[in-house]
Amino acid sequence: MKVQILGTGCPKCKKLAELTDQAAKELGLELEIEKVTEVAKIMDFGVMTTPALAIEGKVVLAGHVPAYEKLKEILVKAGPVGGPDAEETGGCSL
Repeated sequence: MKVQILGTGCPKCKKLAELTDQAAKELGLELEIEKVTEVAKIMDFGVMTTPALAIEGKVVLAGHVPAYEKLKEILVKAGPVGGPDAEETGGCSL
């Protein structure tokens, strides 16, 4: 899963990157983390306040560093825990 940290490198932007990496490891998610620091590219996402987090090119939060548990919730909703080899639970099989 591709995650983009949008920010100019301020302390809050660095904290969001650090927490995102930590949460992904704790959840067993395989992330490709890209730090987007160029203002023009950040604005291409429609973001005017940083830090911001985009998952697969979609902005999921902007303007603050969320609580750690909230960040984990965001990551879980965005992708399967355990990566592509995670065991499926529930669902139907044909």
